[in-house]
Amino acid sequence: MFDSPDFDLAPYAEFAVSAQVRRTYCSWNDAGWRSLLVQCFDHAPEVDRFRLPGVADLHLVLCVAGDVTMRTRVDGKPVRRRWIPGNLELMIPGRASVREYRTTAPMRTIQVHIPSATVNRAAAQLGGPEPDFESLSAAVAAGDPVVEQLLRALPAASGANDLYAESAAAFLATHLLTQGRHVRLPGPEHAAVRAGVALMRDRLAEPLTLADIAAEVHLSVYHFIRVFRAATGETPHRFLTRLRIERARRLLADSTLTIAQIAERCGFASPGALSAAFLSHVGVRPSVYRRI
Repeated sequence: MFDSPDFDLAPYAEFAVSAQVRRTYCSWNDAGWRSLLVQCFDHAPEVDRFRLPGVADLHLVLCVAGDVTMRTRVDGKPVRRRWIPGNLELMIPGRASVREYRTTAPMRTIQVHIPSATVNRAAAQLGGPEPDFESLSAAVAAGDPVVEQLLRALPAASGANDLYAESAAAFLATHLLTQGRHVRLPGPEHAAVRAGVALMRDRLAEPLTLADIAAEVHLSVYHFIRVFRAATGETPHRFLTRLRIERARRLLADSTLTIAQIAERCGFASPGALSAAFLSHVGVRPSVYRRI
C-alpha cells in the first residue's frame, strides 16, 4: 500500500489482517487510486466488540449482502439497527464506534472513504454554514438511491485512472452536502427523528402505526409529526411509504419473489395496496417495473 497525501493510512492498516473481516478489494492497491478509497469486505459471521476508529474522512458503508441486527456503541450509547442489502450508513468524522453482531447469512459491504480535503473543498464552494454531519448521517440512513448505485458501481471501475476517482469523490461530497442542507434537524429533538427512522427501517414489514413510532421515541404523535416534518420535509407516513417502496423496488429487481410475497415483506396489507402505492410513487405498477 502506498502513501496518499489525502489519507491517514494508520487507522485502516488493521483491517487488512483482521480475523473479523476479509478484504476482497482495495482501490489503493487494485486500481492505484489516490483520491478515493473504495474497499469491499466479507465479514465474519459473529463479531464481539469490533472497534472502528474515528477518522477525518467521510466514511460511507453500503450493505450488499446479509441480514444482521447490528449493535453499535458510540460514546457509551448502544444503538440497534438491522442491516440488509441496500442499507447505507455514514460514519460521523472523528467518532469511534464499537460493533457487535451475530448472523447465519454471509455479510458483505462496500465501504468508501472520501478524503476530508475533498469534503472541505466542496463545502467551501457550496458556501453557507459548516456541514452538520449528524444531520447528514440521519439523511443517508434514510436511504439515497444515487449514493447506493454509485457505491455499487465503484469497485467495477478499477480500470479507470485517478481522474475518475477524483471526480467520483468530488461528486459524492457535493451530492451529500447538498442533500444534507435539506435536512433541518431541530435541536436536541434530532435524536427522536433518527430513532424514528431507524425504527421504520427495522420494522418495515410490520403494521407499524404512527402512534407506535411516537411512543418508542417518547414524543406525542402531534409533536413527532412536527419535528419529523421539520427535519425531513416529509410526514412520517410518506417517509415510511417511500422506504417500503424502495425495498419493494430492490426485491423486484433482485429476487424472484411473487408480488404477494414482496408486499408482505415490505409491510403492505395486500398486493393491491403495494400496487397502488408503487404506481403513485414510481409511475408504473410492480409487474411492469419488473419487466423493464
